[in-house]
Amino acid sequence: MDKRERPARIADVHAIARGMPHVTNAAGPRGNAIYQVGGKSFVFFRTPRPDAVDPRTGERYPDVIVFWVPSESDKQALVQDPDAPFFTTPHFDGHPSVLVRACRLHEITLGELTEIIQDAWLARASRKRAADWLAAHRLPPLA
Repeated sequence: MDKRERPARIADVHAIARGMPHVTNAAGPRGNAIYQVGGKSFVFFRTPRPDAVDPRTGERYPDVIVFWVPSESDKQALVQDPDAPFFTTPHFDGHPSVLVRACRLHEITLGELTEIIQDAWLARASRKRAADWLAAHRLPPLA
């Protein structure tokens, strides 16, 4: 099996986010990882909040990861399938991000996770940094 097709893991989130250029890892209020580029968060591990709860028990999810997305249409593409691990909450209405529980990361591949984190980074990086990264990877510039 191609490595990019294996199930994604929590350690992959950290490795991929740290591997993007100009990234800093800020610690959140409870030591949770917050990955930033140019002082702007693009991936962060969220502390339990009242808007993300288990519908059966009412318990707050302790393992939510937030990923920035380039647009509302990208967000909808990720959250529209009820079987997909991605979701959103009313708290994030109008916010260009999606959430996923760490315990469900295995439902996507390493390749998919890599693309999501790269897109998150591109959505938050400066225009110059994004253009430089895209050129270095021989990808077309952002529209």
